[in-house]
Amino acid sequence: MEAATIDWYGALIGLAIAIILILKKLNPVYSLFLGAITGSLIGGADFLQTTTIIINGTQSIIGIVVRVLAAGVLAGVMMDSGAAETLAQTIVRKLGGSKAILALALATMIITAVGVFIPVAVLIVAPIGLSVAKTMGFSKIALLLALSGGGKAGNVISPNPNSIAVANGFGVELSDVMLYGFIPAVFGLLVTVFVATMIKNKGSEIKDNDIKMPADTSDYPPFRKAIVAPAVAILLLMINPIGSILGIPALQSLKLDAMYVLPVAGIIGLMAMGKAKKILDYTASGMNRMTATVLILIGAGAIAGLISASDLSVRIVALINESGISGTFLAPIAGVLMAAATASTSTGVILASGSFGKAILDIGTAPIAAAVMVHTGATVIDQLPQGNYFHVTAGSMYMSIKERMEVVPYEAIIGGVMTIVSTVLYGFIF
Repeated sequence: MEAATIDWYGALIGLAIAIILILKKLNPVYSLFLGAITGSLIGGADFLQTTTIIINGTQSIIGIVVRVLAAGVLAGVMMDSGAAETLAQTIVRKLGGSKAILALALATMIITAVGVFIPVAVLIVAPIGLSVAKTMGFSKIALLLALSGGGKAGNVISPNPNSIAVANGFGVELSDVMLYGFIPAVFGLLVTVFVATMIKNKGSEIKDNDIKMPADTSDYPPFRKAIVAPAVAILLLMINPIGSILGIPALQSLKLDAMYVLPVAGIIGLMAMGKAKKILDYTASGMNRMTATVLILIGAGAIAGLISASDLSVRIVALINESGISGTFLAPIAGVLMAAATASTSTGVILASGSFGKAILDIGTAPIAAAVMVHTGATVIDQLPQGNYFHVTAGSMYMSIKERMEVVPYEAIIGGVMTIVSTVLYGFIF
């Protein structure tokens, strides 16, 4: 049957309903589906057309879902083997003391960059961070900003669900998204250290009972073994970009997909750590960790289907043209708004690329530039209270909701700087 064209207000109402339901603590997946269904009906679709819109939207993210499930192997290996903790402890130990804030931010950045979810990365580094911050005398707010800012920087260069989603959305290689995100990530790290240092005495002090270090770390792998899995993953994903840079046709033609690179890297890392017998346990754990993310991605696909079927993007492009603002700004603005609406980087980039991707590319923005600008834009205010990241990180610092809210503007500065850098670099210079 002929696809329905939804009126723009139907898409906005559907998105608003989804956000309100999430804020009301309804399961995010059901919230997104109910928003998509209601928005379709309000926007002019009949029941059959609404069903088609929802199915088309969810089908559009199947490629992302497959890659995210595959990434669960690497995530499970890194988290359950203790490899991620080893990386964090080594970095903090080598750079501790006067460089404590840099060490903690860098540790979280690297752990996120090697494929660990950002909330999990913060949870991993938090016990070490609380101990170090207590010794050095800086506050919980400064500590959380160091961890969150480092995580945001690592998130834009990581083979995480958000990177996979934005690469798939704009039809570019995951390795290119990671590579092009490197310079914005470096700026994000530097700004994190600067701002966290400036506010190191702001907020409450860390108490002795806040410090709860792991009881037994004897089974953790040494650094040289812990680094194997992420090193293999990055090396394999970067073969094609390296070939392009060096002009080596054999490497350029070798396009390795995250769907099999990340599981292979995880298994190789597992063998390097001498824990091959744990493969069933770690892969099952990784799959379980990804299940909630996959369900939310499917819900996000439904909303993306609604917005894609509407004329909302056409209206926005027309508004930009009438205002005289450069169309290049549509990419970062879409990333900022969609991630803010859902309080999720990965859900935000799915909505932004699925809903506004065609309009962004029609303006003349290169696919890789669009991907990186949307991606960094999604890190600006994705830490709002309707999402789990806000609450997970508050819990890791033993913070009240009020004190956690005080960190949000500082986190927005870090995401904002990365977005500005990527927009200037890839939107205007290159």
